[in-house]
Amino acid sequence: MTTHAEGLTEVAPVETVKARRSLGSRIVEKLGGGLVRVFLIVVGLFWLVPTIGLLISSLRTPTDMSASGWWKVFSRPSQLTFDSYQKLLENGDITSSLVNTVLITVPATLLVVVIGSLAGYAFAWMEFPGRDWWFLGVVGLLVVPVQVALIPIAELFGKIGLFGTVLGVVLFHTGFGLPFAVFLLRNFFAEIPRELLEAARLDGAGELRLFARVVMPLGGPAIASLGIFQFLWVWNDMLVALVFTKSGTQPITVALQTQVRQFGNNIDVLAPGAFISMVIPLAVFFAFQRQFVSGVMAGAVK
Repeated sequence: MTTHAEGLTEVAPVETVKARRSLGSRIVEKLGGGLVRVFLIVVGLFWLVPTIGLLISSLRTPTDMSASGWWKVFSRPSQLTFDSYQKLLENGDITSSLVNTVLITVPATLLVVVIGSLAGYAFAWMEFPGRDWWFLGVVGLLVVPVQVALIPIAELFGKIGLFGTVLGVVLFHTGFGLPFAVFLLRNFFAEIPRELLEAARLDGAGELRLFARVVMPLGGPAIASLGIFQFLWVWNDMLVALVFTKSGTQPITVALQTQVRQFGNNIDVLAPGAFISMVIPLAVFFAFQRQFVSGVMAGAVK
């Protein structure tokens, strides 16, 4: 009898709370999860509509594109053709610009990740004179806009022979990507338990070995997030490339803009070129989305 009474005593508060809740709140609670999922799916589909439209447009002839919208292909699938992509491969300016984009993006991303990781570890766990002041200086560089440095650095690159080269664009992107990289990785590395690092030092690990064997594996999510940010920023950049590149070193963003200016009706080359320029960053993001989410959420929950 006592046990039954105690059970009623324990259950009663929960039932009382449920009874006090309004009917509307209980309906929202039950439907909230499903409604959120439906809403996110709808938003995702709307977000993909421009990409799908560009893909379909790149598979249509210029005559069909000028005659009707891309959605007409669902009623006339015979419009789809790969002739535009064949013309794209025959366009030397576009193909060389794709190669230049890779030559700019990959080194700029790797340099920022490597140098930012080393600097972030140094600011987080190594003692040296003026460490905090140096870090404040790095943080201060985050507020410097890219537009302010375009003309001075262009003049500097012109004097040392780097203006108009792929190396000059890589160095510019690396320099402006490092402040954010150091800030992000330093804060992430600082959350690593000190006991773990001290145990590795007691086992005889030096700083480089400690960084490679302990810090880098633990910092994988943050490093992956940084790499994705840097890759997307450099790949989609147009302002820096427009200032610092010449005709033979232009990336795909500048090459497509040049095609629009010179050949306004050259849509059979522009559409597939724009789709390739868009789909590669999307593929990189979706391939590393788990690491990206883990890095963004790192430190939010201990």
